Amino acid sequence: MTPKLFTELGLSEDLLKAIDRLGFEQAAPIQAAAIPLLMAGKDIVGQSQTGSGKTAAFGIPAVEKVDPNQRAVQVLILCPTRELAIQVSEEIHKLALFKRGINALPIYGGQSYERQFYGLKQGAQIVIGTPGRVMDHMRRGTLRLDTVKMAILDEADVMLNMGFRDDIETILKDSPKERQTVFFSATMPRPIRDLIEKYARDPQNVRIEQKAMTVPTVEQVYYEVDRRFKIELLMRLIDVHDLKLGIIFCNTKR
Repeated sequence: MTPKLFTELGLSEDLLKAIDRLGFEQAAPIQAAAIPLLMAGKDIVGQSQTGSGKTAAFGIPAVEKVDPNQRAVQVLILCPTRELAIQVSEEIHKLALFKRGINALPIYGGQSYERQFYGLKQGAQIVIGTPGRVMDHMRRGTLRLDTVKMAILDEADVMLNMGFRDDIETILKDSPKERQTVFFSATMPRPIRDLIEKYARDPQNVRIEQKAMTVPTVEQVYYEVDRRFKIELLMRLIDVHDLKLGIIFCNTKR
């Protein structure tokens, strides 16, 4: 794909000013491919890895499409964890810096409901949340989705792996059928494809090939193990291989 400048993507001056302030001039491949489709109102299925620029790929059109005069939820972004919801919210705020009247609100577990109630009552147009907390607000009547124009599922495969499928389906069913639906996922297992077939309308596929992330000298091994025995197995592996240095990645801070 030929590299594109953000100035070639038909964006407003306010958005371009915010992008320039962030120090970006050339769009990443996922951004150059996805932004024009989303601006044209298309449903898309984006397949790219973390760090590819996908947040701006959906965040820029989300900000552009919001009507600042309508004090109701217009864009709903679902994320698997509160850490990602906070990260996406921060990026949306940066992109909307020069767009007067646009408010973005992250909602997730572990934060006061009162603070979230207040933000929703003030008329946040972009809500970024975890499926569980979004469902909580729907049940309480503090979040209505009948004005949603765009629903975005970020890291959709991770959300399904975490058991959020029923929540996601309830949320999508509760939002207008004519909404624009956006899926971003690093992988495309059968359950994701089923959701896409069920809730997206003639989706356009945007796939960006990832460059190799490891070198040939790195040996990669995985173990299938019952979650009850993960820690025990980890300790045994450290002992057997006499590991002195290592990095352990965890799904949540708990």
